[in-house]
Amino acid sequence: MTTQQNTDGDIDIEIWSDVACPWCYIGKHRFLAALAEFEGRDRVNVVWRSYQLSPETPVGERRSELDALVESKGMPADQVRQMFGHVARTAADEGLSVDFDTVIAANTFDAHRLIQLVGDKRDAVVEALFRAHFGDGAVIDDREVLVDIAARAGLDADTVRAELESDAGADAVRADLDTARRLQVSAVPFFVANRRVAVSGAQPKDVFLQLLTQASTAAVN
Repeated sequence: MTTQQNTDGDIDIEIWSDVACPWCYIGKHRFLAALAEFEGRDRVNVVWRSYQLSPETPVGERRSELDALVESKGMPADQVRQMFGHVARTAADEGLSVDFDTVIAANTFDAHRLIQLVGDKRDAVVEALFRAHFGDGAVIDDREVLVDIAARAGLDADTVRAELESDAGADAVRADLDTARRLQVSAVPFFVANRRVAVSGAQPKDVFLQLLTQASTAAVN
């Protein structure tokens, strides 16, 4: 989908997000809680955009998230565990299960390709990827794991497998990454309404309601 300035009052919310980002998982649910309360929600089109926090992560390495962060951030393991505890408690407040003891660091490029390829199943697949990564200890840079996630969302496994074995969706992912650089997106989640109003981070629900209200006013003026 190409987002353009609307003249009919519709609101396009583009969400740059990475399925290996716990704050993106939390932010997604806070945003959806705001959207459920927003009176103009029928005019809102949500568009998931690709972003990679750690594009250098080797595919198939299957390292624990703890070990990966200790090495990449140069932080002591105890400090990383404290950070994990804070994030897990915040997620639990949103009704989400995040178990960092089982999280496997992954390269998310193929997961983003899958999101690009699943059409109207996109919302369900995004949620399934978050849940698999943070709750089930799934290895989301394993293509057979991605095929299984897609199949459970109602897609044909053989079709998805063939697409993932090809280069399908890769250009769309790269285009999102390029756009993020042009928009100077440096952290996710990042929410953009009609390319006019933006909010960064897993903000409280009220902040997202303000974003939607401001975008709605701008869309009809």
